[in-house]
Amino acid sequence: MSFVIIPDTGCDLTKDLRERFGIEDYVRGVIYFEEDKAEMSSLDWEKMTAEEYYKSMKSLKAPYKTASVPIGEYERVWSKFLEQGHDILSISLSSGLSTSYNESLIVAKDMMAKYPGRTIKCVDSMRYSTSLALLVIMACEKKNSGASLEETVAYIEKEKTTIHQMGFMDDLKFLTKTGRVSNFKALMGTLVGVTPLADFNSKGMSEVLCKAKGRPAALKATIEYMKKIIVNPEDQIIFVAHSLRKEHAEQLAADIKATFKPKEVILNDVGMACGANIGPGLCSAYFTGKPMSESMEEERAILAQCVEATKK
Repeated sequence: MSFVIIPDTGCDLTKDLRERFGIEDYVRGVIYFEEDKAEMSSLDWEKMTAEEYYKSMKSLKAPYKTASVPIGEYERVWSKFLEQGHDILSISLSSGLSTSYNESLIVAKDMMAKYPGRTIKCVDSMRYSTSLALLVIMACEKKNSGASLEETVAYIEKEKTTIHQMGFMDDLKFLTKTGRVSNFKALMGTLVGVTPLADFNSKGMSEVLCKAKGRPAALKATIEYMKKIIVNPEDQIIFVAHSLRKEHAEQLAADIKATFKPKEVILNDVGMACGANIGPGLCSAYFTGKPMSESMEEERAILAQCVEATKK
């Protein structure tokens, strides 16, 4: 039985990537550009460019706000494919960051009752932004290899724990606005050039593992960390994403190509939905490697060694 893969706007797959990998539609979350004025978020930068979006954040007294995918949006998108006789694989933004996954389960139950014989499988990606994009592409490639819906679900449920993020976030003042760090820590971090480096923990959240001093050191540590974590890079599509850090993202992409010779490196902007909470200042690589350890102590120790090596 045929099935379609439907992600949400928590991924960064723009139109060209969706068409390339056979993603026929996606469900849209909500974004507030102004207080109490809700709009449906888009993956295609129709309202403004990514550069305009992130530059506008720097002057805001309060950041943009987002909300999960409305139930009616799931029904609108899913019904088109259910009526055509397709089953659905829904891949949602990490449940650690959004209620979208839990809401998709509720809607799936109701929609399968409405369309007897159809199947809807919902997967909590435990990832966000470009890491979610990578998981969706992995699902598409598995499907295109001839795998069934059930086989594809089993594959991505296993493989999602192997998707890593490594890179820096250097606009600590924006993180202060969102309450992620204290004003004092943000101020001191900016003054001394601290750049936090993060990977995903077992709860699907981005966790700071170490701090480098300055962007050049952070980029070097990223490559060294990847050397110790990545598995079969020559077979991978690796993403490099950024929010208003294009120059550094291009450098990281070039270093990855030279060091690992992957199948492909895709450079893109952090999408609008997740970008509302990330803000300007991110530059990170997304790749598959060793499964994440439960406590993150192994990854923390590896990254500390990598950062220390940049000082020599």
